[in-house]
Amino acid sequence: MKVILTFLLALFFLSLESVMVKYLGLPVARIDVTVAIVAFLALRATLVEGALSAFTVGYLMDLMSGRPTGLYTFLAVLTFLVGRVADSLVDVRTAPGFAVFAMGADLGHGLVATFLNWLTSKDAALASLSLTGLPLEVALTGLASLLLYPLLKRVRSGADRKKDLGYLR
Repeated sequence: MKVILTFLLALFFLSLESVMVKYLGLPVARIDVTVAIVAFLALRATLVEGALSAFTVGYLMDLMSGRPTGLYTFLAVLTFLVGRVADSLVDVRTAPGFAVFAMGADLGHGLVATFLNWLTSKDAALASLSLTGLPLEVALTGLASLLLYPLLKRVRSGADRKKDLGYLR
């Protein structure tokens, strides 16, 4: 149930992101809300649930991006796993802390995506175009993660509350 809820939330925010980027006229950068969702999963979800949710979010991103198939699926799961390791090193409890965590995840996600696109693309200018928009993309992702943190925290706590009820309702 949590995986389906995460998938629907990612679908909604990915659709909203594509409309906002087009409406704001940002052809080079995007608002990477999916990376913020995967970063939140790295902090709060169990290993299997988070990896499965990251896979579905990445696959959804693959379907909507037009990039090589499997790139964002791989990167979402990699971001989740690296985020799990980073979670053992840092303590994220506030929205600004989560924004910094999501910005770091987005920076790593963007650099690895640019590198893999550079490896598979014949056009080397594509990599330089991706790197020029990366600082704006990271900043927009940080802003979006500040706004998403209360919602993601509420969705996650609502899902955990049902688990604590037990068999006697």
